[in-house]
Amino acid sequence: MPQLDLNDFLPYRLSRSAALISRKLRAIYRRKYGLTVPEWRCLAILGTEDNITASHICQRTDMHKTKVSRAIQKLARMKVVMRVENPTDRRSEFLSLTPRGKTLFNNIVPEMLAFEARLANALNASDINHILTLLNRLDKALANFKDG
Repeated sequence: MPQLDLNDFLPYRLSRSAALISRKLRAIYRRKYGLTVPEWRCLAILGTEDNITASHICQRTDMHKTKVSRAIQKLARMKVVMRVENPTDRRSEFLSLTPRGKTLFNNIVPEMLAFEARLANALNASDINHILTLLNRLDKALANFKDG
């Protein structure tokens, strides 16, 4: 019978690293700004892409539509996100950051970039480029996997 060593099992190692990074980042945007993971991800997408739908956010973040919907609702209550009815499809809305949302995004981004810089200090530029190249290759390979 084949042996499984989690320390050498690529899916586990990638998942573990992603969870550790997410936990460290979450400490920044939760403690200082009161945001959840889905709220931060929606804010991050809307900070770089304006006038998009919740479906687009689901695709970009790989989050379930329920999580995105709840996050958008809270961000709208916080007056961070503005919703405008889609005139061609009344089931969807166009989303964008309000001035308050842009300020929030602009306040968080330097902290996220500072975290990334601290993480990158453990590597060199070549390592980082190599990791990004490999992650892109993994993403493309996984897109071709059949579920199950």
